[in-house]
Order: sequence, then C-alpha cells, then structure tokens
Amino acid sequence: QVRLVESGGGLVQAGGSLRLSCAASGRTFINYSIGWFRQAPGKEREFVAAIRWTGSVPYVADSVKGRFALSRDNAKNTVYLQMNSLKPEDTAVYYCATGATILSSDDVDFWGQGTQVTVYS
Repeated sequence: QVRLVESGGGLVQAGGSLRLSCAASGRTFINYSIGWFRQAPGKEREFVAAIRWTGSVPYVADSVKGRFALSRDNAKNTVYLQMNSLKPEDTAVYYCATGATILSSDDVDFWGQGTQVTVYS
C-alpha cells in the first residue's frame, strides 16, 4: 500500500505563491505516476499535474501551465508543486495522487488527504 501526505497549503493573496509537497511512503511502482488534482466547492475533481516516478517530463494542465511547476525528488519519494501568480479561481482542495496513469481521477489508485489552498483578492 502507498500512503500520501500533502503539506504546504494555506491562505495567500492573488498574485502570490505557494509550494505544496507530497511525501509517499510504502510501496511505490516505478511505472506509476505521481501528481496532483484539485477540487473546488461544487465542482468535479480536476487534473493539475503529474510525472512518472522514472520520468523527467511532467504533464501539466492547460489551466495552470506557465504558472505551476512540478518537480520530484526520488530519493525522498517526494513531489512538489510550485504555484506562482495564484488566482482566486485556483482556490481548491489539492490532492496528491498516484496510479499507473493519473491524467484522469478514474485511474488513481491512492489519494492523499488533501490540503486547502485559498487565494483572495
């Protein structure tokens, strides 16, 4: 089993930055992906960004491309989501996730507990 623990969420003014982290423990799979989804109140959970454990090129949603950056530290089994130029519409609970492919929430095998990001004007 895999356990995912997110941290780094908080309250930030529009235009500011936050960095989220996700630490994975337990068995991980070299052909699996690790990344982030988010869910705002009243909306469905949407893909944000992901990268394969053995890959180097992240996949980033068009809605955050150019503002968010995903990085990975394999030695620490940790991924980071650097969020810059934050907008109020980025407000959501951000969930770390892993699975064979996680471009869709249907493919996610393990979820973190989520961390709240709130962006105010």
